[in-house]
Amino acid sequence: MKFMPAITFSAIFFSAIASAGAAPDPHLEKAIQDGSQLYSHQTFAGNGRTCETCHVNGGVGPGKTPDGKSIPSLANAATIFPRFNPKAGKVLTLEDQIRGCVNGGLQGTPPAYGSDVLSNLVSYVTSLSQGKPIAMGGKPE
Repeated sequence: MKFMPAITFSAIFFSAIASAGAAPDPHLEKAIQDGSQLYSHQTFAGNGRTCETCHVNGGVGPGKTPDGKSIPSLANAATIFPRFNPKAGKVLTLEDQIRGCVNGGLQGTPPAYGSDVLSNLVSYVTSLSQGKPIAMGGKPE
């Protein structure tokens, strides 16, 4: 059950919001939940991998690529974008990074800019950064 960490994280995340006295917008809450499902289950017609394949535990802890290379968590991903990517030679947004991972790591068809799928994935990944300080151009945790 690979989707359990993401579901567990979502439950903790929404409990934390509720205990903080904030009432989450139901549309945003749904986008985060839908993004969590996409993160855990969608292969984007690629090589059979999902985001969860490399970014394990719902993205909240460090992960590994299929060839064993360590990768950082996504815990502060939304706080460090936009950022300059030397390999690409340009400034990338979180949307660009997600599309790049789908195209490269998953060898799939990236969700279109402006699509609900991309918006939901961005919503989920952004939820992982809740409470973290903004550090545009910073390093992943």
